[in-house]
Amino acid sequence: QVQLVESGGGLVQPGGSLRLSCAASGTIFSINVMGWYRQAPKKQRELLATITSGGGINYADSVKGRFTISRDNAKNTVYLQMNSLKPEDTAVYYCNIRRVVGGTSYWGQGTQVTVSS
Repeated sequence: QVQLVESGGGLVQPGGSLRLSCAASGTIFSINVMGWYRQAPKKQRELLATITSGGGINYADSVKGRFTISRDNAKNTVYLQMNSLKPEDTAVYYCNIRRVVGGTSYWGQGTQVTVSS
């Protein structure tokens, strides 16, 4: 079993920045993919970025150039640095980890990000 705990969400003005963190605990396999998703009201959950245990990164077009995903394998923690935030970035942000071996996936509880003046 794996537990994920997100933190760092909050209220920020347009153009501002936030850094989200997600710490994983439990039975963490070395080979995995961690990612950030978001879900706005009435919308589908959207994949934002993924990062593998080997450092490979993918971004959604909507956040490319503004958001940066990173991870600390020793701490089993993934980060999302969000810059130049826009009102349309308002959503609940979730982290996810998927074991490559076995394919088991786990979700955090989410953290609210609100971008408003």
